[in-house]
Amino acid sequence: MQYGPPYTDFSKKLMILGSGELGKEVLIEAQRLGLETIAVDRYANAPAMALAHRSHVLEMTDSRALKALLAEEQPDWVVPEIEAIATSALVDWEQAGHMVVPSAKAVQLTMDREGIRRLAAESLHLPTARYAFCESLDELNQAATSLGFPLVIKPLMSSSGKGQSVCRGLADLQSAWHTATHSGRVATTRVIAEEWVAFNAEITLLTIRSASGTIICPPIGHRQQEGDYVESWQPHLLDESLLESAERMARTITGALGGYGLYGVEFFLSDDQLYFSEVSPRPHDTGLVTLVSQDLSEFALHVRAILGLSIEPVTVRTAAASRAIKAPERCEGAYVWKGLDDALRVPHTSLRLFAKPIATPGRRLGVVLSTADDVGTARRRALSAANALHLVPVPADDSP
Repeated sequence: MQYGPPYTDFSKKLMILGSGELGKEVLIEAQRLGLETIAVDRYANAPAMALAHRSHVLEMTDSRALKALLAEEQPDWVVPEIEAIATSALVDWEQAGHMVVPSAKAVQLTMDREGIRRLAAESLHLPTARYAFCESLDELNQAATSLGFPLVIKPLMSSSGKGQSVCRGLADLQSAWHTATHSGRVATTRVIAEEWVAFNAEITLLTIRSASGTIICPPIGHRQQEGDYVESWQPHLLDESLLESAERMARTITGALGGYGLYGVEFFLSDDQLYFSEVSPRPHDTGLVTLVSQDLSEFALHVRAILGLSIEPVTVRTAAASRAIKAPERCEGAYVWKGLDDALRVPHTSLRLFAKPIATPGRRLGVVLSTADDVGTARRRALSAANALHLVPVPADDSP
């Protein structure tokens, strides 16, 4: 691997498709290794755009527009960071001899819940919750009869819990169907219905495929509300046999997807049984905790793997926790922060405020990161700091 500085004939270009908080951290690590960076998103002033060498506003589901941008910029690596992308354009780009991270196949499969679930359950025979794919409300009713209640309804393409509902009975199905078909990343008439798994814990295994082989970080525990990450912590202690089982499944699913890069592999733990849940072909929101817990964050690991560089086994330096900061339900539009001083008075705590230009209800706008001698203390510190931080909507008449 040889390359020169940005803006020269010898530079190497890394293009991020999706320039939110995770993409921003990837760009930081790419720039630390001297790469030329290009940030792309569907709206202006996305977090990573403030740092990139160049940025573009583009509707990434528009295959023709995405192909034109790739032809213009000629990036050495294309790094998808969101689900709503015209994956056919990425397949064509890869087939023309270019690099998509971790691979166009992996991006295409993991951005479609049907593709990845069928691969995991039907081809690789990983244990999963029972499921059904439905193209109409009638089919959803039939699935509910078979799978029982509670029932989780999800769009085939979404993230951060968008479009997801938990149905407690038949009366909830019509509302859940409408939510799933209208609130995902793209409008659809096909959803996945999953049986409810009474789990004790949710864990993420950050799994890195690189020139060094496959490396797995110590487990991250996390908690979600309505399908969206609320807090995470590392390490999450697992029985040795369960850890071996989780690592085996993580290696199996990422091996089938291939390529170089970091995958976030999610599991449900129910009593003494592990269930595969989902996999993302990029740094994971629950992995934000690695910014303070590990010797190399998930973002540094991702970039090293992309470049084909060697990676040593990862070390957790300290117990740590993260806590998401979200816009309140009443917030829509401009906002200001209050309570930063109080939040930062919490021992061994730092903040990452994402600088997203607009707040909408439930949107993730920052994260608290806390360390301690043990996970329980780290989680309490992160919660205390999060409670001290307040996002205040700015009335439209007061906006600049």
